[in-house]
Parts: sequence; C-alpha cells; structure tokens
Amino acid sequence: MPTHLVKKEDLPFVGSSHRFIGEDHDVAVSIFLLEAKPGRGAPLHVHEYDEVLTIQEGTARMVIGNDVFEVSGGYVAVVKAGTPHGFVNIGEGPLKQVDVHMNPRFEQVNLPPTDVSQRAGLPVPQGV
Repeated sequence: MPTHLVKKEDLPFVGSSHRFIGEDHDVAVSIFLLEAKPGRGAPLHVHEYDEVLTIQEGTARMVIGNDVFEVSGGYVAVVKAGTPHGFVNIGEGPLKQVDVHMNPRFEQVNLPPTDVSQRAGLPVPQGV
C-alpha cells in the first residue's frame, strides 16, 4: 500500500478537534488532534477500546475512573477500555493533545456526571 499523507487542516473539525478517522484511511486507529480553549474539554465518557492521550501543551484536569490528575505537556495518559474518563483545560492558554483511539472509528458513550467529575469541573454533556 502506498504512503498516505493527510494535512491536519484537511481533516474534519468538530468541537475542539481535527479528527483522523482510521476507517477512512484503512488503518485500525483514530486520532483526535485537540486544541481546546480554557474551560473546554471532554465530559465523562467511555469507549469499548483503549485510548492513549498525549498532552503536548497546556494544563488539564483529568478524571480516569475515580482518580483525578492535573497534567501538563509531556504527560501520557493510558485509559483502558470501559474506564470512565474526561478532562477539562484548566490553563490560561490552549490545551493541545493527541488522543489515539485504538479503533478505526470513534465510538463514545457520554455518561451522567458523577461527584468526582463534577468536583473536577468536567464539562457536562448536552442533554444530561
């Protein structure tokens, strides 16, 4: 198979992320190229596959399971399949992450807020 190049700007942009959808490129992973403004992030949610989040720049508060972490550029978070997780940008500038989903398409189930996610300040999904 020939090498395939895609410019970030040519990927679909939804919310705060450019989205590389693996099945569109015949690979088994999908990637969020996130650039979230202060106060933005992902609500508590779950996937049926593993996810690896690489924080490149900025500061985030993450919930993984029942644990809360403050992370900044240089951290890598590993989230196993079925583990509730989410994050919020708590810095003054953009939060830049590369979030690799071990699946050829994004499949996310948003969860109702918990005491932990509310104390952490995670966004609340619409309709919850």
